[in-house]
Amino acid sequence: MEGPRERLARLGVTALADVELLAVLLGTGRAGEDVTSFAARILRRTGGLWALARLTPAELEHIGGIGPAKASRLAAAFEAGTRALVPQEATAPLTNSEAVFKRYGKAMMNSPVERFLVVSVDAKNRPGVEREVARGGRMSCQVDPAEVFRILVADSASGAVFIHNHPSGDPDPSPHDLALTERLVAAGTLLEIRILDHVIVGSGRYTSLRDAGVWPNTPAKSDASVALCRSGGGLTPPRARAFFRHSIFREHGREADLSTTS
Repeated sequence: MEGPRERLARLGVTALADVELLAVLLGTGRAGEDVTSFAARILRRTGGLWALARLTPAELEHIGGIGPAKASRLAAAFEAGTRALVPQEATAPLTNSEAVFKRYGKAMMNSPVERFLVVSVDAKNRPGVEREVARGGRMSCQVDPAEVFRILVADSASGAVFIHNHPSGDPDPSPHDLALTERLVAAGTLLEIRILDHVIVGSGRYTSLRDAGVWPNTPAKSDASVALCRSGGGLTPPRARAFFRHSIFREHGREADLSTTS
């Protein structure tokens, strides 16, 4: 009988079913169970490849027949596949929400926990610094606005894009998402840092708060100390962060809760 590896060699990888792809990654079955039956049982238990890819190595080891070696191999394969979806055009400008999702969102789709990513852009919307500023559980993570803008000011960013994922798979914004975005946009206005978009990543799809028509309407503000901060003015990033905490975020509080609604 032709096995999944032989079928891959003869027909190509795209011809294989999910169970056959998993069987190739597993390599071997277990006592009394061939590798294809083993793979089929794993998919039934977890709910398919998409759900399997979201499990951590420790969670994978809870599945009978998967030890540390197989768990590591599976986790590495899923991560490699995710990274391969991300284009490597480092200087291409982020012209719309689709470009943001293709470059950053696809790498976050399979994350089992909520993550918040900040990407700085220059005056032509070309991406610069990329930092994960928060990582939480399956339902929420804590975002510190001061840390967000410390990174952006240190990079002399002209603007920024925010991306975070909903592990539930539903990219619709929660009230907390909207409230956090309003705070960040207000702070960006004060610091003269353009906030281009906040993209929420779900299961194979995303929501752009700008495209969805729920973008905050924050009036422009002026402050002499902002000009000092933006031009350098002797303020190092740590001193700028202290300034942010004292003046910018005094009204909004130190941290905002970013929660999903399933």
